[in-house]
Amino acid sequence: MKIYSYNGRKNLCGSRVRTARTKKHITQEELAARLQVEGVTLERDCVSRIEIGTRFVADYELKVLSKILGVTVDWLLDESEE
Repeated sequence: MKIYSYNGRKNLCGSRVRTARTKKHITQEELAARLQVEGVTLERDCVSRIEIGTRFVADYELKVLSKILGVTVDWLLDESEE
């Protein structure tokens, strides 16, 4: 599998995941635990790598992230300034 980057990042949603997570006062570890409850097995370090843009995010992970964080998938993918 070829690994692609977009503007030096492996995902578009990382900064938005971090913003939504901190607004809800959820730690990376708590987010990882909530993801696991929803059937997405990620560890805290995976959440960290998503937020800094060094890990790809699968479509099903994006869907569950939006559910847990209470935001839309469109919002997570929006690159505009907040």
